[in-house]
Amino acid sequence: MEKKKNTIEGLGEFGLIKHLTSDMPVKHQSTLKGPGDDAAVLDYKKKLVVVTSDILMEGIHFNMIYTPMKHLGYKAVVANLSDIYAMNATPRQIIVSLAFSSKLTLKQVENLYSGIRLACENYNVDLAGGDTSTSITGMAISITAIGEGEKKKIVYRSGAKKNDLICVSGDLGAAYLGLQLLEREKRIFLENPEVQPELKGYDYLLQRQLKPEPRADIIDFFSKTNALPTSMIDISDGLSSEALHICNESGVGCKLFAEHIPIDPETEKLAAEFNITPLIAALNGGEDYELLFTISPGEYVKIKENQTIKAIGHITDSDLGCNLITHDGTFIPLQSKGWDAYKSKD
Repeated sequence: MEKKKNTIEGLGEFGLIKHLTSDMPVKHQSTLKGPGDDAAVLDYKKKLVVVTSDILMEGIHFNMIYTPMKHLGYKAVVANLSDIYAMNATPRQIIVSLAFSSKLTLKQVENLYSGIRLACENYNVDLAGGDTSTSITGMAISITAIGEGEKKKIVYRSGAKKNDLICVSGDLGAAYLGLQLLEREKRIFLENPEVQPELKGYDYLLQRQLKPEPRADIIDFFSKTNALPTSMIDISDGLSSEALHICNESGVGCKLFAEHIPIDPETEKLAAEFNITPLIAALNGGEDYELLFTISPGEYVKIKENQTIKAIGHITDSDLGCNLITHDGTFIPLQSKGWDAYKSKD
């Protein structure tokens, strides 16, 4: 039987790669060779190369029932770009590896790559190669992001110092509440496919879960104001976990003040509907892809006019521990209750 060229089987592995990537332009001189050879070839001269990799597994990180393929491709890219920005670096290339079963159609894979393409366009990144494979256990998307940064401006998790201010970009907890909404509607759909989903009024929360945006604007702002954080991390696993990462790597303690943690009104509204404390969603929810960073008081003066940046606490001596200070002044030790791929779910 003749294989149709407009199907995945008809295109074959290498035909599929060419089909999906042939119209992606190269934007950077450092990308000497992209898709089509055994490896990408990148030319970096005087700057540091920053590399990160992340994998998304069907059934673990995303659900095909409510995740549009285009959104999935977009989110898979920006989750990695966020890690590059968290180093105060600039992403330049990505490498995409994809495994999927025969249940996916060519159109679905095209939609996935349209999301990847859109993320590359929005954040000025080149697709420099990758791999595809068949799968019998669901879809897997692995993306490696490669960036560059100046040696004196790279920011690690380990640089926080006593009296530094702790700051966060944007608001927290919205992505977690968006996930709860989607999971609720999924359960209703599985019980009664005739029922239409109730999603009206929560566009922001859904966007934060399905199509998040990394904070490239904050990195640009640091560059324009010549401000330099002492440590930084992106909030993918929850504020509490990320604050503990910085403190543990830096050998310090911290105080976070509950009243200063930014939470969107839409998050508060849906949290009340689910009987969830908004602060708990902000501390433990994850997938916000905001930036958590520490900065000296002198450097903070340079950025304090930015309305999207909020100071939520400060760094202390390590022997004081890492604590959340509630509205009534109670000290609550921070606990790492965010996402952990291998933590028992019992």
